[in-house]
Amino acid sequence: MSARQAPDDAAPALRARVDALWRIEGARIVATLTRYVGDLDLAEELAQEAVVEALARWPQKGVPGNPGAWLTAVAKRRAIDRWRRRERLDARHRLLALDLDREAAEGRIEEWEPIDDDVLRLVFTACRPVLSREARVALTLRVVGGLGSEEIARLFLLPVGTVQQRIVRAKRTLSAARVPFETPEPHEWAPRLGSVLGVVYLVFTEGYAATSGDRWIRTELADEALRLGRVLAGLLPREPEVHALLALMELQASRFRARVGPDGTPVLLADQDRSRWDRAQIERGRAALDRADGVGRGRGPYALQAAIARCHAVAPSVAETDWAQIVTLYDALGRVAPNPVVELNRAVAVSMLDGPAAGLELVEELAASGALPESHLLPSVRAELLGRLGRREEARTAYLLAASLARNEPQRRVLLAKADG
Repeated sequence: MSARQAPDDAAPALRARVDALWRIEGARIVATLTRYVGDLDLAEELAQEAVVEALARWPQKGVPGNPGAWLTAVAKRRAIDRWRRRERLDARHRLLALDLDREAAEGRIEEWEPIDDDVLRLVFTACRPVLSREARVALTLRVVGGLGSEEIARLFLLPVGTVQQRIVRAKRTLSAARVPFETPEPHEWAPRLGSVLGVVYLVFTEGYAATSGDRWIRTELADEALRLGRVLAGLLPREPEVHALLALMELQASRFRARVGPDGTPVLLADQDRSRWDRAQIERGRAALDRADGVGRGRGPYALQAAIARCHAVAPSVAETDWAQIVTLYDALGRVAPNPVVELNRAVAVSMLDGPAAGLELVEELAASGALPESHLLPSVRAELLGRLGRREEARTAYLLAASLARNEPQRRVLLAKADG
């Protein structure tokens, strides 16, 4: 049955379709609107108004052939209506209205193609030095990644209210500073590049292992992060960490097909069918890491993580993985970018090299320090190591604790199954 023939009770299905469309195209729509209206907050508001109109009109008139183009056109029309009401239809706005009329007359609205650089412009706009680093990251994850405040809060282990305040203040600051929506000149890239790379990787990370919801992998987020990484690598061929980040994402994404079962259940590294790994993507990742190393400035955090990912990618099995090299790389990463998650991952690698008791000792030290108190990661690793040591009841308790902290439903089910196993 086509959308135009859908019955009245199809509203939930339509809403689900609009939600899926927004997850995939929301960032591009907001980016395009921000370029036109010059105000991020207004662009988000117009986009949401277009979504509301779609939910009202599509049940009667059907879903258009290019729904993203339809939403963008409606939002632009609403912007023009606002300017007309305020009697501020200047030359720029009149030109926009004429462009829309011409596109509609020529039938090109249905063939709308978003400008690839619009999302990248939005990332650079949100990562301007006028904002604090924390505000840059939170705002970009919200607008580009489409993440909610709760998801961002879980990524950074912060209260939801703190994240919401950062986003609101960031928008106000950009508006007050009259920040233009444009890709900065090359000499302006350096102060923003660290934040841009950090945001792109966080978007990818949320796609790789979603912090919440009913899906373990959000491929639309990971794909968008990869696209941005490839664009950045083309723009900045002499920046090693740009190539290193791209390498890391390519290598991690190569395992996507093996990371979930037919029913969407997460499949952990030790249980993955390595024949399903994307070998072409692995080669792209290795080539990107070679380009990063070829610049000759030494390895930064992304290059070290990419080197770890390469160790996994080339190993025939878990047992044949070069765990000694991985521990060495984690040692270096811990010095360059100290982080409790890095220490936890190092403990896992040590357990594979020197046995579960050695790994558990490191995990217990990390727990005693109070690290990762609201995260499921530490108790889930602790449970795994306890189980390998034969301490079944303690492992079960740790798995149950991890499950209670997990906000991703497939992940929570896996942890509960391990507790019962």
